[in-house]
Amino acid sequence: MMRHLYTAIFYLLLPLVVLRLLWRSRHTPAYRQRITERLGRGLSDHASAADVWLHAVSVGEVQAAQPLIRHLLNHRPPLTLLVTTTTPTGAQRLTELFGQRVQHHYLPFDLPAAQRRFLAQVKPRLVLVMETEIWPNLLHTCAAHRIPVVLVNARLSARSAHGYARLGAFTRTTLQQFDLIAAQTAADAARFVQLGADAAQVAVIGNLKFDQNVPGSLQDRAEALRRVWGTNRPVWVAASTHEGEEAAILAAHQLILRQHPSALLILVPRHPERFERVANLVTRAELTLARRSANQPCTAAEAVYLGDTMGELPALLAAADAAFIGGSWVNVGGHNPLEAAAVGVPVTFGPNMFNFQAVAQLLLAEQAAVQVTTAAALADCLTQWLGDAAQRSAIGERGRRVVVDNRGAAGRLFELLAPYLFNITGCNAR
Repeated sequence: MMRHLYTAIFYLLLPLVVLRLLWRSRHTPAYRQRITERLGRGLSDHASAADVWLHAVSVGEVQAAQPLIRHLLNHRPPLTLLVTTTTPTGAQRLTELFGQRVQHHYLPFDLPAAQRRFLAQVKPRLVLVMETEIWPNLLHTCAAHRIPVVLVNARLSARSAHGYARLGAFTRTTLQQFDLIAAQTAADAARFVQLGADAAQVAVIGNLKFDQNVPGSLQDRAEALRRVWGTNRPVWVAASTHEGEEAAILAAHQLILRQHPSALLILVPRHPERFERVANLVTRAELTLARRSANQPCTAAEAVYLGDTMGELPALLAAADAAFIGGSWVNVGGHNPLEAAAVGVPVTFGPNMFNFQAVAQLLLAEQAAVQVTTAAALADCLTQWLGDAAQRSAIGERGRRVVVDNRGAAGRLFELLAPYLFNITGCNAR
């Protein structure tokens, strides 16, 4: 009954969901392109059956899924792979990483008819869902077709668990439709079990984000960016920022400029539709601005460089002296600090890191990051770091070591998935 009520509410809200996509398409036209895919339609011209369907919501999940996607693409005998995302930025990042080796579609809305149409065309034999995507109708439809579903790199904050607990039996029934939940931490696993997941179907693998490889070409790209900015000036990145954060970040940068007049802030908003608004914020703060998208020169006179392109954040981080991770000063839950730590860049973030709680605690415990609550505290931390190369190097190296020491989740996940892949191909991977 609860699933039917959920479905009825989704149908009632569907016009608003579509309108929101169209609204976002004002600044990001890709949101209105291929919109019929979100209804499980419009796939016939370019869809084909897939052995494995992997759902990765957006850029962060696509990044985290890289080792898994490579493992599936390199499987012998070969597997066909479909990846769905919710956002165009996720789709773009998938293409940048894997080109035409992977099929891409947008995830259908979680409505029974849309899910049935999608499954009828794609015919997956295994469904892998990244991190926290729990869609009742998707799970119900897969169960009805006897398609196993695995929740990969699963995480569940205490706050989210409290929300799911309010739904009682509905949450329990939904979670029990996962054939396997591969959780990041023991705490995540315990929360899933407390909500009703079968303990025998829950395993702890660690976090796939530790297993991301740093490509050799990244340093070359970073050095090229540093030449654009100026090799002798201090540079820090505010990465994946959200509404309500940029004003405080700009205030911190103005404080930093008092001690380091040549300092450069690389400001990278999370969502492309906000690029123009953030550029206006910089102008109103009376800070000189250069924009990456316009390939504008960044001279010593520019105080802010707006990273208003997609797919370049890893290189921007690698080229910087220090980083602040956005989504942590607002009620978003923070973004991945490991991208900076993996390239030896010291990291700061705000108090709201519940999406990366275990990672944040680990970095703090190893003195590989600093948590700040105000613009003044951020400015104090960065002013010190930007003036002390030895301190930056020591903190960055501790962060790099944290990443290296915690790798291995991918291997543990592959072992868990081996029986499912054997059922598809009839033999073990080689």
